[in-house]
Amino acid sequence: MAEIKRILLAEDNLKDVELTLVALDEYHLANEVVVANDGSEALDYLYKRGRFAMRPVGNPVVVLLDLKMPKVDGLEVLRTIKGDHDLKAIPVVILTSSREEQDLVKSYNLGVNAYVVKPVEFKAFVDAVKQLGGFWALLNEPPPGTLGRTKEPRRSAVA
Repeated sequence: MAEIKRILLAEDNLKDVELTLVALDEYHLANEVVVANDGSEALDYLYKRGRFAMRPVGNPVVVLLDLKMPKVDGLEVLRTIKGDHDLKAIPVVILTSSREEQDLVKSYNLGVNAYVVKPVEFKAFVDAVKQLGGFWALLNEPPPGTLGRTKEPRRSAVA
């Protein structure tokens, strides 16, 4: 049975959402990408509230998180995730246009797993998302409780 891989994308810029989805889909890096258009929706998804109350059990294999979002900003979402015993193991990658040192420092102090500045050029943006998706959805061993985590550890084939 194929593993279910789910990525949570928290992004309010529709153009960036579309580019990210195209990049992830091109290499079939996830069975499902859930889009939250602001930080409040991202938290609703993680806590199974509101329109996500009936979502399937299990956490995403990674959260791709923009910093500058309405309602609840990315740093507050990150603070909430990393401060919650049941969520803190979920890998979080900041994917933002912010090059501000204070954002970078705050993100790492809150426990972010990676901080990536969105390239401005289309091809570079798509390539960056492909690399991120490839690592977090395919190479990284997700924590227990995530969709995509098998019950038995993966074993490599011996030649």
